[in-house]
Amino acid sequence: MLNRRIMQVVSIKDLLDAGAHFGHKTNRWNPKMSEFLYGHRNGIHIIDLQKTVVLFTEALKVIKDFSLQGKTVLFVGTKRQASDLIEKYAKSCNQFFINKRWLGGILTNWSTIQNSIKRLKKIEDILENHTQSYTKKELLKFQNLADKLNKSIGGIKDLNSKPDLLFIVDTNKEFLAVKEANKSGIPIAAILDSNSNPEGIDYPIPGNDDAIRSIEFYCSAVAETIKNNKSINQENNTETKG
Repeated sequence: MLNRRIMQVVSIKDLLDAGAHFGHKTNRWNPKMSEFLYGHRNGIHIIDLQKTVVLFTEALKVIKDFSLQGKTVLFVGTKRQASDLIEKYAKSCNQFFINKRWLGGILTNWSTIQNSIKRLKKIEDILENHTQSYTKKELLKFQNLADKLNKSIGGIKDLNSKPDLLFIVDTNKEFLAVKEANKSGIPIAAILDSNSNPEGIDYPIPGNDDAIRSIEFYCSAVAETIKNNKSINQENNTETKG
């Protein structure tokens, strides 16, 4: 039942409606993406959506297995078109996100990031529960610092260890995330446009990584897969306890 639902999520019609087949101008392509391209039209590369269906389904199956095991997924996308969607869909499935700026060392220097998270939580506790102990000037300073930290690590402040998988929108922009994940041995599922580099991506998802409708289609499918399998996992745990 679940596998059929996942297959239904990925259809060529939905991908076409989302504009996922439109790549970049042919002079901006990455030749390493040639196997994922159908051809070109009016100087624009067209992505082979038949391959997208197969590869996105494979990626969703991996995400399904991860969520059934209670593993964590980090949504990454800091470009303007993706930022709000990354936050929205990560939150919708109780996962984690980086949508403003990738802070160097998130994966390769986790202990330092954990210290920053502890600092953020301490400041937020002061602002929520201990304002009477500080001056207005001090509280303003704390608020500014909290805002700054939330922009970079707010989406991972409840993450207790490194994520188990990254879902990335625009690997060109998020090259630091790709580099750190590869170095840390953390698998990556990513939307790859015609100008992307597929090297180092474990689960490539060919598609338009610029159009909002396309980005939302991919993000929502990932989030729904996680939510569906989390609920099944919870049902199984309840039955086991019973």
